[in-house]
Amino acid sequence: MIPNMQHLPRAIKQRRPLIHNMTNVVVTNFTANGLLAIGASPVMAYAREETADMAKMADALVLNLGTLSSELVESAITAGRSANLHGVPVLLDPVGAGATAFRTKSALAILREVRVSMVRGNAAEIAHLIGESAGIKGVDADDTGEDAPVDLAARAANRLGTIVVITGKEDVITDGSKGYVIRGGHPLLTLVTGTGCLLTSVMGAFAAVENDLLAVGAAALAFYGAAASRAFEAGGFRGPGSFQPAFLDALYEMDRYEIDEEAIVCHRALAGRGFLQ
Repeated sequence: MIPNMQHLPRAIKQRRPLIHNMTNVVVTNFTANGLLAIGASPVMAYAREETADMAKMADALVLNLGTLSSELVESAITAGRSANLHGVPVLLDPVGAGATAFRTKSALAILREVRVSMVRGNAAEIAHLIGESAGIKGVDADDTGEDAPVDLAARAANRLGTIVVITGKEDVITDGSKGYVIRGGHPLLTLVTGTGCLLTSVMGAFAAVENDLLAVGAAALAFYGAAASRAFEAGGFRGPGSFQPAFLDALYEMDRYEIDEEAIVCHRALAGRGFLQ
């Protein structure tokens, strides 16, 4: 079990951290509403003329490559450097890395120019960041096997020098030497646009109130998954139309329930699978 993380949703509502999102325009509204639901304060600022100023005022910076352009990459690097200078954690969501050469090149440019605290993506995106082959269709990953994400995440964390999160049927988070597998969530998350993008921003809010980024990332994944399960029940066990508003409600209520200890497999259990040295 990850230590001393049950207080985090309450801490977010008390502190209302400012999360600077340079995110996918398809999901801007959903991301903002999701952050507001958990008690964070979202801001979306993209112009190169202001991103450095906004990033230094923020409590976390989220860089999302969903709707990509050269201008966005330049602004993201400007914001990231400012965040680094002022001690603000930076999270990268390399949406569609591997789908086109431009997406992969852009993600790697940010990783080269900015000290990124955490990278979150699906298995295919993460694989392509370290030059490995994995199936990808549009911005979605193909199934790479039950055990593959654990080893892939560890390799990526070591090569990229950052915490890596791979989300899928099970979520994996690691710094390359220790980590967690988180079980939970719900398949309907894959049928609502923006739930992955929102997850990265929610992880940014968690990172804004706690310095242990590996543990805080695992906690965010566990809480997010629990909210999805509750949303499916509250939505009447139906479909994505009822799930989306129920999910926002569940995120709002996230401080009312605790992490399910059985949902998290800690690094000690993973050591036997070759995940850790």
